[in-house]
Amino acid sequence: MCPPPQHTRCFMLTLVDMIIYGALRAADCYALRWSRVLRPLLLVNVTEGRQLRRAFRSIRNALPQIFYVFLLFMFSVLIFSLMALKLLGKRGLKTIDGSPYFTNYLEIVFDLYVLVTTANSPDIMMPAYNSSFIFAIFFIVYILINTYIFMSVFLAVVYNNYKKYLKEEMRQLVRAKRHKMVRAFAVLQEPSGEGVEPVVTQANWNQVVRLVRPDISNAHRELLWSVSDNKNQGFIGKVAFVQLADLLNIEVITLKSRPHPLHRLCPTLYLSGPSRLLCRLVQHRAFVIMYDLIILVNAVFIGLDEENPLIANSEWVFLALYLLEILLKLYVFEPRAFFSRHNFWNWFDTIIVVSALIATIVNSAMKSSGGYTSRQILDIVFILRVLRLIRVVDSIQRFRTIINTLIRIGPAILTFGQLILVVYYVFAMVGMELFKDKVKFYEDPNDPEKFYCGNARLRGTAFAHLNYCKNNFNNVVSTFILLVELTVVNQWHVLSSGFAIVTHMSARIFFVLFHILVVIVIINIFVAFVLEAFFVEYSLEKSDLQTSLEKKIAELELAVEQEKLQENLVNAMETIDNDLGTGQSAASNKPTLMFKIASKRYRTVDALLQRMFEADLDPEDFAENDDAQGDGNFANPSFSSV
Repeated sequence: MCPPPQHTRCFMLTLVDMIIYGALRAADCYALRWSRVLRPLLLVNVTEGRQLRRAFRSIRNALPQIFYVFLLFMFSVLIFSLMALKLLGKRGLKTIDGSPYFTNYLEIVFDLYVLVTTANSPDIMMPAYNSSFIFAIFFIVYILINTYIFMSVFLAVVYNNYKKYLKEEMRQLVRAKRHKMVRAFAVLQEPSGEGVEPVVTQANWNQVVRLVRPDISNAHRELLWSVSDNKNQGFIGKVAFVQLADLLNIEVITLKSRPHPLHRLCPTLYLSGPSRLLCRLVQHRAFVIMYDLIILVNAVFIGLDEENPLIANSEWVFLALYLLEILLKLYVFEPRAFFSRHNFWNWFDTIIVVSALIATIVNSAMKSSGGYTSRQILDIVFILRVLRLIRVVDSIQRFRTIINTLIRIGPAILTFGQLILVVYYVFAMVGMELFKDKVKFYEDPNDPEKFYCGNARLRGTAFAHLNYCKNNFNNVVSTFILLVELTVVNQWHVLSSGFAIVTHMSARIFFVLFHILVVIVIINIFVAFVLEAFFVEYSLEKSDLQTSLEKKIAELELAVEQEKLQENLVNAMETIDNDLGTGQSAASNKPTLMFKIASKRYRTVDALLQRMFEADLDPEDFAENDDAQGDGNFANPSFSSV
């Protein structure tokens, strides 16, 4: 298979750059590695980068409308800068470091642009405010118009246009998916009689599902067929077949019921009255609440003075209680179910408790023998044990709903994380070429060059005074950390001014462009997208297909009792298979396999996006008249990616 043309072009440009760079370095001339900024193209254009390409396309398509708003915003900044120059430029005011105040128009433009981000507020206003309180009105009006009104408009315009193009992309994706499903139906269909619509038989349907989802069990596949063929006819029509892709995107968890080993080894003891009472107590809600309170008390003790013998010895008590909890649960719940692949909290608690026990024993043994007495390892374990407080959050319904929603939209959020990383990389490569070794950090506190970051031009500047020397472009790690600081925007004007001092004032353009692209455009899109996705997940009910699937599971008496499987954080992390049952609760008349819907979780980002724009998508739009696919030869649709 030949590489994509974008990859070929990128490799060719990189090769040319390396040749030119090597030749210039051999001739002892200044050389610039300009092809480094093209490396993210390799990430964007791989097959797995489809979500990233979509995000870039949507932003690119939205930029023209965003540009007009930005022009209006800059016009406002320029007008206010001109007013500031005329109002304050000839009053002889000085800044805190003694330099003239608001006498250079370009400096005023930059300072007022920074004021929009509030990074230099109220410092930039104080010389004028100290002169007369009337000048404070100027800055208040400026902040109201540009920070609160224009930035809000930016958020609305940026996301509205991004959403419009994203929705169009999703519409085309859904139509293409349905178009392929219709064409697949045309290949698999069998005539069911004269004047009757063609159908797909169960045998052909099973072959398709085995091909595209070989990981699901036979029972799961039979369940999906019973949903598609709700009239038990042995065949389905076009509409039901086209819905197969969406049906496969619904996460169904298979739960296996197994008897407890003690139930088989010593049934008399395990099924006795005291044993049954113990199992009921461990499975009761009060047991969970009791251990949540123990975790909270333990967290308080960890924060107290460890030199106190009572506090130090209390850790043994808490460890004993945690071990008792695990042993009781292993007695009640079938061990393979307790330590199943997706029982996150059971694994987490066991690892943390066992690690804490081992570390405590080792630390006590070494301390008693007069050897190594450091508690660093134990402190790390204590910190991990504090993380068990998340279990307390899981016990509160409102908190659980919010966190579940965040977990479900996590893949979509990761797409924006990849987008930001790509933009970071481009700016990092440009920044390293422009500012490398202009600012240096010295480990030795007695080195005199430490006080001006190895560059005499920074002597006496705010950059050096605040000890920002480690914020530099000398390597990839420090560059990315600096870009994160610029994204936060606090003190970004000090950072940009420092690099402008050691190079040229035009270097501020680099930092302003970064702020516009990352903070104003991408971060605004990210915030609005999270709000939109959160609203969809938090408020909308389950889709019709999910409802039909749940009804079929209940109809076949394969549903898990809801009081036994409360929706919690574990549900949001489960996939495909799980284990169910205890030696006490798994009755002999229960089926060995049971099913439940994994909340409203989506297998792919596309499924979430389709859910977000579901109201705008015509369910009968099969795109049967679209012939853009070519001559009719097509690959089987991959349901894991649609």
